[in-house]
Amino acid sequence: MESKVREALEKIRPMLLADGGDVRLVKIDEASGVVTVALQGACHGCPHAAMTLKNGIEAIIKKEVPEVTEVVAEAM
Repeated sequence: MESKVREALEKIRPMLLADGGDVRLVKIDEASGVVTVALQGACHGCPHAAMTLKNGIEAIIKKEVPEVTEVVAEAM
């Protein structure tokens, strides 16, 4: 599952980099299907970060990797 999630993140990364941000995979809980990521650069602390996470990153990862049930941001 990790390699599929990483491949999906590589598809997302150019969009984030274009806005000065990035995303890093923190961990995958394969039992629950929850993927934890860290938003970086301009994405970290951006007012639209939650929308980017759910409507962008999570949607693409779930489409590419059906085993994923949710994508969450790393707790600070």
